Amino acid sequence: MGDPSVAESLERIIFAGVALTTVAISAARPGIDLTFPQWRVVVILGDRRQGARISEVAQRVGVTIPATSRQLRRLERRGLVTVSPDERDRRAAVARLTPDGQAARDAIVAYRKARIMELAAPFDADGRLAHELSLIADAFEGPS
Repeated sequence: MGDPSVAESLERIIFAGVALTTVAISAARPGIDLTFPQWRVVVILGDRRQGARISEVAQRVGVTIPATSRQLRRLERRGLVTVSPDERDRRAAVARLTPDGQAARDAIVAYRKARIMELAAPFDADGRLAHELSLIADAFEGPS
């Protein structure tokens, strides 16, 4: 089953990561005022320059297509996202980050990464921790 203390430590790291992301959203781009669900959409759309279908975004966020469409409309009104018909299937719509949306995503990720590097600097002199964390990250990114 595994060591409960490992799960507890990972849980603490995940909670801290959410808090760090919340700070990064407001500090890296003051005035952008993204909610955490909106941030999740921005992250997903930033994974691919060609964007993603609304149904794919909904699936990855874990909410309904109508809820995702509402989030996308809010982000579109703020100039962070564009939504247009899919060129291959006109019945579907594709959302993409605008240059402003990509810049906001990049700034938030850079702020967060700099803070993580600052916090992690005292650890891992021999590289073993980085290797172990990489294995854990791979497990988290795998099929759920």
